[in-house]
Amino acid sequence: MPFGTLWMPVLASGVAVFVVSSILHMALRYHRADHQQLPGEDTVREALGKAKPAPGLYMTPYCKDMKEMSTPAKKEQFEKGPIAVITVLPNGMPGMGKLLGLWFGFTVLVSFTAAYIARHTLTAGTDGLTVMRITGTVAFAGYGLAQISDSIWKGQPWSNTFRFLFDSLIYGVVTGAIFRLLWPH
Repeated sequence: MPFGTLWMPVLASGVAVFVVSSILHMALRYHRADHQQLPGEDTVREALGKAKPAPGLYMTPYCKDMKEMSTPAKKEQFEKGPIAVITVLPNGMPGMGKLLGLWFGFTVLVSFTAAYIARHTLTAGTDGLTVMRITGTVAFAGYGLAQISDSIWKGQPWSNTFRFLFDSLIYGVVTGAIFRLLWPH
């Protein structure tokens, strides 16, 4: 089966997930709980502003290796706290156009990956439910499973991860349904 026959479901599912995600994030608003205000925000922002960190991901207390982590001074820092993973973004209002463009590109990439796997595991004329199951599962994995790693290693609250996994389930169903409808006979 030529891959060109799958561009329509790739693009249609990418657009559909983009629209559904917009509805989930703007209309339903259950992602409001993803972030909280930092106590003493002004003081923390002032301290970070003085330090002028470049955009990036930081951890405090910081250890360059496991050996340093076992020193008494570093152990004391961890016991005393706070322990934080801090993401620093560039100054200025977030460029929503750029971010939405990148998100759309990601939705197409996930759909492309689902199509690639489906093309190599299914044939033209495969029953719709099987097509939906394969492409939807790949899409769910693409959208959601990394969130679990963020809860394990970066301290993302598990409640955030469960909300993102719920979104990913919806995106997987949407992707699978579109592939089911547009799968070549």
